[in-house]
Amino acid sequence: MKKTTLALALAAWVSLPALAQQPAQQVEVLHWWTSGGEAAALKVLKSNLEKDGIGWKDSPIAGGGGEQAMTALRARVSAGIPPTAVQMLGFDIQDWAKDGRLANLNDLAAKEGWDAVVPAPLQRFSKHAGQWVAVPVNIHSTNWVWANKEVLAKAGVTAEPKTWDEFIAAAESVQKAGFIALAHGGQPWQEATIFDGVVLATGGVDFYRKAFIELDPAALASPTMEKVFHRMSQLRKLVDKDFSGRDWNVASGMVISGKAGFQIMGDWAKGEFLNAKKVPGKDFACFRLPGTQGMVSFNSDQFAMFLVKGADKVAAQQKLAAAIMDKGFQSAFNVVKGSVPARTDVSDKDFDDCGKKGIKDLAEAARKNTLVGSIAHGHAVPASLKNAFYDVITRHFNGQIDDKKAVAAMVAAARQ
Repeated sequence: MKKTTLALALAAWVSLPALAQQPAQQVEVLHWWTSGGEAAALKVLKSNLEKDGIGWKDSPIAGGGGEQAMTALRARVSAGIPPTAVQMLGFDIQDWAKDGRLANLNDLAAKEGWDAVVPAPLQRFSKHAGQWVAVPVNIHSTNWVWANKEVLAKAGVTAEPKTWDEFIAAAESVQKAGFIALAHGGQPWQEATIFDGVVLATGGVDFYRKAFIELDPAALASPTMEKVFHRMSQLRKLVDKDFSGRDWNVASGMVISGKAGFQIMGDWAKGEFLNAKKVPGKDFACFRLPGTQGMVSFNSDQFAMFLVKGADKVAAQQKLAAAIMDKGFQSAFNVVKGSVPARTDVSDKDFDDCGKKGIKDLAEAARKNTLVGSIAHGHAVPASLKNAFYDVITRHFNGQIDDKKAVAAMVAAARQ
């Protein structure tokens, strides 16, 4: 890291307002949840801790996927002043754990029975070398379709498509009716998000694991993979000419406003519909990408717990971890966030129709071993490979390489 970047990151942290009176026990939480709904949900956690006499020092670092937050974190750790907990995703947690920077939460996890309620695929990232080092807040899933019911009705689409061919036919009907069939933002991560679902719909969960978790060369080079790219080519014909560079929430807005019929996007898109006062089941539909029913591709926000010194700080950190895993918080936060709780024993009574469906889908996938980490969102392969796959997927989607060349490029990318 350049010295200037380190200095700026440290300066940003030092400039945060100091608390006038700090309680005996305090946690500092570094995160990038700065939107209104996310901030409101975090207030529930803050309030719960304050009732237990634990002070909350908020260290928000704005920026979509957390890149700026990770820069600030590296600066803090290099300076010997790590925060109590840091919002983190997937393989980043494992990297910090391998570096010996994270605390051991095993005693708390055993006391509260986390092993029994957190799905095993999540535990792959919450644990390192058999030790709990992070606490999952939610489970997002990527293989969702969002649809404007009025647009579909005008296009003569009267039933939810159940198969890939039915979905393509429905989208073509929307297009023929004068609407944009598929709202999409031409950014690599968005194309990779669609790719998650297309791989599952085409090859099933076993193929998904073989190709993108085990990185099996035969699976990556297979006719099934070529069919995946063929289907991506089908979807490319359904987007509008101005898709390049569009943000995901703008694409959601196209569905909300009735300009487009469908969007393939993770469940965070639901927040855009709810903020626009749209009602699930009435104004918009939510369903798994046809062919992926019974399967869930996920990512999960977690709070990695950093090593802290002093009995008071350790005790406060333990209370923070317990509060995050509290059923009431898991429900309150995820109702707002659009995701589902990271534990499978939380009631769905406060969730809307899409949330209830998400909770049911997660429980089924966890039970049937059809819950898999998202390729697009860093829960299938490490960042270096993910970015290499991004490059192939987006070059193909933009017509720079055909289906066969995309397969060959994917095999080459996996060898990195």
